[in-house]
Amino acid sequence: MAAPPPASAACRTTGSTCLRPLSELLGIPLDQVNFVACQLSALCAALWFRTYLCPGKTSPDVRHAFAIVFGIYFIIFCFGWYSVHLFVLVLVCYGIMVTASVSNIHRYSFCVSMGYLTLCHVSRIYIFHYGILTTDFSGPLMIVTQKITTLAFQVHDGLGRREEDLSAEQHRLAVKPWGCLPVFGFCRRVKPSFLEYMSYLLNFMSVIAGPCNNFKDYLAFIEGRQTHMKLLEVNRKQKGLHSLPAPSPTGAVIYKLGLTLVSLLLFLTLTKTFPVTCLADDWFVHKANFLTRLFYLYVVMQASKPKYYFAWTLDCHKFQNVLRKLEYSDSYLAKAVRNHCRHYFLSSKALKAAYDVATWAATQLAVSYTVAPFVMLAVEPTISLYKSMYFYLHIVSLLIVLFLPVKPQAPRQRRPRTLNSVNKEKAD
Repeated sequence: MAAPPPASAACRTTGSTCLRPLSELLGIPLDQVNFVACQLSALCAALWFRTYLCPGKTSPDVRHAFAIVFGIYFIIFCFGWYSVHLFVLVLVCYGIMVTASVSNIHRYSFCVSMGYLTLCHVSRIYIFHYGILTTDFSGPLMIVTQKITTLAFQVHDGLGRREEDLSAEQHRLAVKPWGCLPVFGFCRRVKPSFLEYMSYLLNFMSVIAGPCNNFKDYLAFIEGRQTHMKLLEVNRKQKGLHSLPAPSPTGAVIYKLGLTLVSLLLFLTLTKTFPVTCLADDWFVHKANFLTRLFYLYVVMQASKPKYYFAWTLDCHKFQNVLRKLEYSDSYLAKAVRNHCRHYFLSSKALKAAYDVATWAATQLAVSYTVAPFVMLAVEPTISLYKSMYFYLHIVSLLIVLFLPVKPQAPRQRRPRTLNSVNKEKAD
């Protein structure tokens, strides 16, 4: 087992220190206490936002402003002056949004946002040495980068491409003019306003831990049109239904709060019992045998998941999708092995069961090996971990690519997309 972190690590943060006594009482790092406090505060603010600033009582501008102010406050509370990085990126990319041509807006936005994110990651790892125990601003910065590039491409689809060149999904999400404005007898196309842009990127409901939603969906939520958009999506007008009642979120919120509580309990038990820091200590790297390292890596990676489930569930993310993304791998390597080996194990149920168990275990070990750097967030411990594992997955992957190429599949006949087919794909 790893040695407990130093006492100073529990209070290390770049954000507010007003919750330091609570951090010391619980024995949880202060940056994590600040994160949880902001998430719980965001949940309370969302309740007040829905009750007293609902679209029927308040203008969209007021709702946008409220979402921005609380979002900025939460960022500063969690990350202190490092939150300047988010504000700089947002302002620079808004400048690109209003000045760049629609034919290049997506290219410029992507290059600037991804370039800035890359520089921040490099500086965090090689210059500031945040290490394993500290939550930093790169998480919200990645979410903001996703939103910037998503919106830029959707604006490009709506203003810079012909409708017949768009797929059904692109056509639905494209940011189009809200209406032509007369300027000297002509109509000019309209891009998102500064207030809408800032609210979409920095709103308190998603700025800390996501999710990355689409601009049109967010704008419809702010303006109270989400039920109308859902009505159009499911095409219920054909059945004579022209309005939908506002759904009650009570059941979904209670369910997600229950999942959040379970995740928090697991975090306080499993994650603290098997901390990720143990993967870099002397016992794991130099004394444990290879099979023990494999098993312990799997256990530690599983124990590290509850804190991510806690954050994503509390942020109303689609929990089942998160589970599927973390547990399921259908990569090039998996396809190659399946195409070349699976048919040898279909002659009996016993062989098929053995194949299923073996491939499941291999997938779990591969996922644990692959996501370890994203959990450790430090270069030297990651290299030390992979050295102790003899870079086995790197070598196995290279051998599979060289000797088990994926068999080409016959192209499927493309069928025309209709509204019913799109709805069926979403349901599947």
